[in-house]
Amino acid sequence: MAKYRRVRDLREDNDKTQKQIAEHLNMQLTVYQRYERGERELPLWAAIKLANYYGVSLDYLVERTNKKN
Repeated sequence: MAKYRRVRDLREDNDKTQKQIAEHLNMQLTVYQRYERGERELPLWAAIKLANYYGVSLDYLVERTNKKN
């Protein structure tokens, strides 16, 4: 199971492709895919940008809580 399961789940729940999110983060698709699979550590700046994009807290994004905000 992916280390950043919620990152993937939020993307899928918002009907976004990996390519769209990679472009939003201004990174190559393969780099973003490695984050979703847990092969690379998600940098703080990317986590903040994703949390803002999806309107959730960082704690929710990294599964430290089940409260979105």
